[in-house]
Order: sequence, then C-alpha cells, then structure tokens
Amino acid sequence: MITAKKSTVGLLITLLLAGCSMQPAPITPEETRARVNSDRALMAMASQPVDGPISLYEAMARALAFNLDLKLEQHKTNLADKQLSLSRHDQLPDLVVGYRTGGRSNDSGGSSRSLLDGEESLEPSTSTERYTKSDDLGLSWDILDFGVSYFRAKQASDRFLLAQEQQKYIANQILTDVQKTYWRAVSYDRLITQLESLMEEVTKKLEESRQIETRGLDAPLTALMYQRELLYNKRELYELYEDMAQAKIELATLMNIPVDSNYELVQAPKADELRGLPFRPEVMEDIALENRSELQEVDYRKRMNANEVKAALVRVLPGIRFDYARNYDSNSLLFNSDWTDYSARISWNLLELYRYPDTKAVAAAQADTLDAQRLSLSAAILSQVHVGIVRYNHTKNEYQIAEDLSQTQEKIRQQVEAAVRADSASDQELINERMNALLTEVRYDIAYANLEGAYADLHAAMGLSPNLVQMDTTNLQTLTTSIEEYFNRQRDHR
Repeated sequence: MITAKKSTVGLLITLLLAGCSMQPAPITPEETRARVNSDRALMAMASQPVDGPISLYEAMARALAFNLDLKLEQHKTNLADKQLSLSRHDQLPDLVVGYRTGGRSNDSGGSSRSLLDGEESLEPSTSTERYTKSDDLGLSWDILDFGVSYFRAKQASDRFLLAQEQQKYIANQILTDVQKTYWRAVSYDRLITQLESLMEEVTKKLEESRQIETRGLDAPLTALMYQRELLYNKRELYELYEDMAQAKIELATLMNIPVDSNYELVQAPKADELRGLPFRPEVMEDIALENRSELQEVDYRKRMNANEVKAALVRVLPGIRFDYARNYDSNSLLFNSDWTDYSARISWNLLELYRYPDTKAVAAAQADTLDAQRLSLSAAILSQVHVGIVRYNHTKNEYQIAEDLSQTQEKIRQQVEAAVRADSASDQELINERMNALLTEVRYDIAYANLEGAYADLHAAMGLSPNLVQMDTTNLQTLTTSIEEYFNRQRDHR
C-alpha cells in the first residue's frame, strides 16, 4: 500500500515538473515555408484555368466563384448556419447514459448505535459488495433553459441572415470593382502594342533631338522646346500606361487568377448608345432604402436585441425541472437492483429580478443606438444615390467630350500625315500629333471605363446585385450565363 502511494505521488510530481518546464516554441522556418507552399497550392486550386479571352460577364462570374474575399464571407455564412443548427439542440432535454465500475480493498461494513443508551445495537455488516457496476439512463428537462434556448436560437437565426447580408454586400462590391477595372484592362490589351511602339519612337526622337542640339544643327531653344513637349507627352503616357497595367493586375486578383498570367480579354466595342439612369431618382431612393445590406443588417441586429430582452425576461421566471431515470446496480446484496427515479423541482433565482431592469435598460439604449445608426445610414445612402447620379451625368459628359476630342485629334493626325507626305510638315510635328492621338485615344477609353464604373456605382448604391443563393456557382459557364441574363433583365426593365 505504501509503495503504491509513493508511486502515485512520484508520478504526480513528475507531471507537475514537466508542466512547469514548458517553454515557448516559435514556428520554425521550415513550418513557415510549408505553410507558404500549402497556401499557394490552395489559392491555385480555388480557381479555374483560363482557356480563352475573358468577357465582362465571365470576369464577374469568376469573381463570384473564386474571389478569396467572397469565399471568406461564404465560410462565415456557413459557420453561422452550423451555429444555428447547433443552437436548436439546446432546446432539447438532456438524455444522459451513465456507467460506473469500482471496487475497494476491503468491505465497507457498518454497525448501528442506539440513540437511547448509546450501545451498539447491530453487529458489523455490509450491504455492498467489494466490486460493483452500475448504469443509468436519465432524462432531464428544464423549462426555463428551454425558454432561454428558444430565444438564443432565434438570435442565431438572425446571425445567419446577417451573415448572408454581409456576403451580399461583399459580392456587390466585388462586382462593382470588376466592372470598374475590366474596361481599363481592355484598353490596356488594345493599346499596349501602340504604347510600346510609340514609347520606343519617342525615345529615339529624343536622342536625335539631343544630338542635333549638341551639334548646333538647330536653334537650342527650338530643340529644347521640342524635347520638353516630347517629355511631357511621354510622362503622361507613362502615367496612363501604369493606370491601365494596374487595372489588369487588380482584375486578375478579383478573379483569383495568377497576377503574372498573360490572360486576354474580349475586345468588346463601346456601346453605340449611352444609357440613361436605371430608374427615376425617387425610385432609386426607395430601391436603395429597401435593398442596401447595411440597413438590413441593422434590422437584424434590432431583432437580436429584442430577443435578448425576451431571454432576460424568461430568466426572471421560476424554473421548473423534471428528471426521470432508469438505474441498475450489480450489487447482489441489494433487495432491488434496478429502479426508477423521477422528480420535479421548482427554483427561482431572485437575483435575476435585480438584474433584469439593468438588462432592459441596456437593450433600450442599444435599440436607440441602432435606430440612430439606421437613420444615419439612410441619409448616407440617399446621399450616395444622388452623388452617383451626379457623377454618372458628369462622366457621361466627359465621355462625350473625350469622344469628340478623339475624333478631332484623329483628323488632325491624318492631315499632318498627308502634309508630311507632301513635304509641307516635319517629322517632329508628326510624332507630336501621333502622341497626341494616342493620348486622346487612351483618355477616350478611360472616359468610357469611368462611365461604366459610374453606372456600376449606381447599382451598388441601390444595393442591386445577382442573388447568389439562386445561382449555381460551381459551374463557371452556367454562372456566366446567369449573370449575363441578370444584367440583360436590368436593361430591359428600364
């Protein structure tokens, strides 16, 4: 016996010392590299290879199907759904199965002593075997816990709907970003060859002009002014080139394809007829106030807050608990080795009465805060709608000006080319006009991209986007068709 006790104490001391000697274990470089390689592989698996030029609708479909930010929101929604399923189980009774086995080194035994004279009235005896087994199956249900769990489940349901609204908001933003970047990326694909060719020619002309200046073959001021004009135009071309090149990288990120991949885009023509507003301004206001995810989120938070008050009220009530169990004990000295237990108990936590007014006050303050937040958001959303309308009309005017300027500049370039062929204009004038023509063409494309982006912002301001729940996001071609049909319906509705 003493040896066994010493062994037990020694084991406990060993475990205690092992716990106290625990040291921090930083992540190793090998583990970091393994994580990086794993993440790269997972990001590649989360997309689909590009097998041809990508249209606007396919770009949006790829973003909805493979964008990692949206996948994160989908995982959050799925988590909220699982938590909702889990919360429903809390309303069920507790059904517990128990099993116990045990023994002792000797008989427990016992005797009785008279309360009258203090003498032992019964010789030592036992009613328990040294080694016994017992099992039981019990059912327990607390009505108070059921009531609280019911309102907790309703809150979990609202959290799931809230997660869906947050997912919808992210999807709406992603679609808007795709439409904004797509047309800039298309312009990059269309003009990159001309840009690079003209850049090389400008660099060559600059070097020639500097040599002429050095040799004194032309007036220094004339050569320098020519160089200045070339450099100004070259700088602007570089800035526009960078903007369009970044757009293609951003679009690749939105679609979750490698940013260094040389993917192609469908060279869709510009619209022949400029679109008007999707709806009348007052209708757009109503649509925005009814559809914006931010306002829906506030509504769900208000319901969750109201259910918190109801749960607190339930906790104030007395609790009623019912217990029922079937038991068995292998002890052969028992007269009845199997039996049934049943009981009912009423309890009341009086401190909940003291806590409830404060809980109710906090909920009321939270409700007031949510109301104020909703009004603030509503005002901001209405402002966004009208700012979007003004910006769309402004970008439409800018586009029309850019279109006229592009056509005029093209005519000037043609005239200068004809003059050069007739030896009535210089190569310097021609290179300048070619640069001006390309600049105006790039600005024309950017103006169209801004116009498409402004129109997308109008839809985002109204909270309009395809319903992902009703779309098959597992098939890229089917999703592309669904998105195209959605936007066609939007146009037909106008």
